[in-house]
Amino acid sequence: MANKVRSSLSCTLCLTLSSVLSFPPPISAQDPTAPAREDVVRVTTELVQTDVMVFDKSGKFVKDLRREDFELRIDDKVRSIEFFEQVAAGMANEESQLAAARGGSSTSPTQTAGAAPLDRGRSIFFYLDDLHLDLSGTQLATKMVSSFVEKEMGQNDEVAITSPSGSIGFLQQLTHNKAVLRKALSRLRPRNTTVTDFERPPMTEYQALLVSRYDRDVTDFFVEILLRDNPGLSRDSAILMVQSRAQQTLMQAANVTRATLAGLESLIRSSSQLPGRKLVFFVSNGFFLDDRNSDSLQRLQRLTSAAARSGVVIYSMDARGLTTGVPDASADVAFDVSGRLARANQGELSASQDALHALAADTGGKAIFNTNALEPGLRQALKETSTYYLLAWKPDAEQKRNHRFRRIDVKIRGRTDLTVRLRRGYFDIEPTPTSAKKKSNSNTTEAESLESNLAKTMTTVFPERGLPVSLNLVHMNVPGEGDLLSISMRIPGAFLSFVSMDQGKHKAMVEIGGFVHNDKGQIGARFNQRLGVTTPIVTGNGAELSPTEIDVDYTFPVTLKPGLYQVRVGAVDVESRKRGGAQAWIEIPDLTSGQLAMSSLLIGERNQNVSANAANVTKDGSESANLSIDRVFARDSYLRFLVFIYNATRASADQKPDTAIQVQVLRDDQPVVTTVMRKLNSEGVADLARLPFAADVSLRELPPGRYVLLVTAIDRVTKLSTSQRARFDVL
Repeated sequence: MANKVRSSLSCTLCLTLSSVLSFPPPISAQDPTAPAREDVVRVTTELVQTDVMVFDKSGKFVKDLRREDFELRIDDKVRSIEFFEQVAAGMANEESQLAAARGGSSTSPTQTAGAAPLDRGRSIFFYLDDLHLDLSGTQLATKMVSSFVEKEMGQNDEVAITSPSGSIGFLQQLTHNKAVLRKALSRLRPRNTTVTDFERPPMTEYQALLVSRYDRDVTDFFVEILLRDNPGLSRDSAILMVQSRAQQTLMQAANVTRATLAGLESLIRSSSQLPGRKLVFFVSNGFFLDDRNSDSLQRLQRLTSAAARSGVVIYSMDARGLTTGVPDASADVAFDVSGRLARANQGELSASQDALHALAADTGGKAIFNTNALEPGLRQALKETSTYYLLAWKPDAEQKRNHRFRRIDVKIRGRTDLTVRLRRGYFDIEPTPTSAKKKSNSNTTEAESLESNLAKTMTTVFPERGLPVSLNLVHMNVPGEGDLLSISMRIPGAFLSFVSMDQGKHKAMVEIGGFVHNDKGQIGARFNQRLGVTTPIVTGNGAELSPTEIDVDYTFPVTLKPGLYQVRVGAVDVESRKRGGAQAWIEIPDLTSGQLAMSSLLIGERNQNVSANAANVTKDGSESANLSIDRVFARDSYLRFLVFIYNATRASADQKPDTAIQVQVLRDDQPVVTTVMRKLNSEGVADLARLPFAADVSLRELPPGRYVLLVTAIDRVTKLSTSQRARFDVL
């Protein structure tokens, strides 16, 4: 890799390792065969796209279909397919393929700023409808999501656990940190929003829905009870009273349903900022669609269109499991010897599943009903959505002026035995908004505008990528100071705007800032700084560095109490106003508990061949490596790391810790480098409560891609273990 120069205002942390344990060349490194990245077709006209999955009778995805095998219809009119490609979800080139199908190209700066791993990972959302989940449904949903997080979640997957009630709070964010997901899941509670009817005999929501639809049996039952208890009341008046009672019940239910659908729509629309296909698991006990007293049908249509634009597939899951739909003995229901209510209630279960079925079918997903084991359905969903066909077509000119909802249908010519799943509709393309900038308020100063842009960057749901920002969090327990968190961020100079100055010099300025939140979203520490870099920069051997060889780095240390924290940082280019941000979670252990724990992994890089007089060799002969912020390394280098093990128990025989260490490098959750378990040498360590361990790992045999460094420490006295992991990319 090219040498990098830090700005004069940057602060870096060096790893000086006085005794380095060099591992032998990786003995289990494998070279996963990478598919060739073909050029995708570029088209100049704006296209509308949809993703399609095709399955045979056994439920297997049908591969290698051709463009001419597909028949596309929009509002029952055959349309020409302008773009066609088979796409693997979660791969690095998925974003480029989707951009090509829209008639453009991917211009994400992060693609040029870092590695392009073959295994980018997938974005998976669990939308747990706690407004319609009862206790047993909540327990079933919790079990399923917990099993996925611990056993099924991929190495590079990003997952979010969300709910319409907001009870999960600040933790309902996309993350790969399992500690965050566990805590988010622990906050899920059923909200008990069942519609209450205080009159006797009780009227259920479904019965109220039937009354509003003029069901004779149900209406007559409640009218007759009312006439019996109120002699002299006319039948017409009784009918109006029953209908009014039903309407009040349905209006209460509509508010709850509206909140559920509004939260789902917000999730779908916000996810449009993310690349690639997104998978949403909607878990609920079901609810009713009432077109007379609510806008639920219109909301479903908007959801379908939003999912089409955002690349979202919904899999609906009924958390009631196996059920007959017959109320149990504990349910407060009206007693009817005539059997009219029993006959009417036969359709209640299917009616409560209509919305779940529609959301899945209309977004290209699948409804999973009538099972007490949701985990197999989840695994099947992940498997069958891993590959899809991408189709795109030119919209008619008149479609760009209308707001109609268009119906999509796709068939495989001559293959009636195949099942096709796709998004069933979308609203017409909206007119392109004007690109003219709004006039700024004359009272707003340049500093206020920068501050506003920076604040917006740090508070977005998903980090902006207009300016690539790398974030690295390192926790260590420092004697006499406590738990220290080092927040380091990097902005590549190649993406900054340099302004000409006197004497042929150029200068770039960037405004940076950051917040530290606890798990409740409360802001603690914060920082704000303006950094600058002036070129040309001359190295010690007289060479001038270009902006592509310059990184603007900044480190902010803060002392924190044990707990779960999120750090959000942002940067704004002062000249171009380009913005970028990054977010990361970190869990600081409570060392006062005496439990075995580890610091963060401090990771750096050194070259494979280091000469004796190299600049990174210290006076005592040891080598130093700058802490890597972006964790992007060359294949011809070594990854160097340092970690501290805390609270290792001392053996009774010699009062020294007996701790073993194992190091692994993972690719797609599979170990490609594994070292033998070795005892940690504590000789010469002054503070046995903080045992250091440092080592090198050769990257020579690792193909380009994304990896995880996993370091595990085992206390052989107590038989307890702890581990730390960190992602890194190999170019």
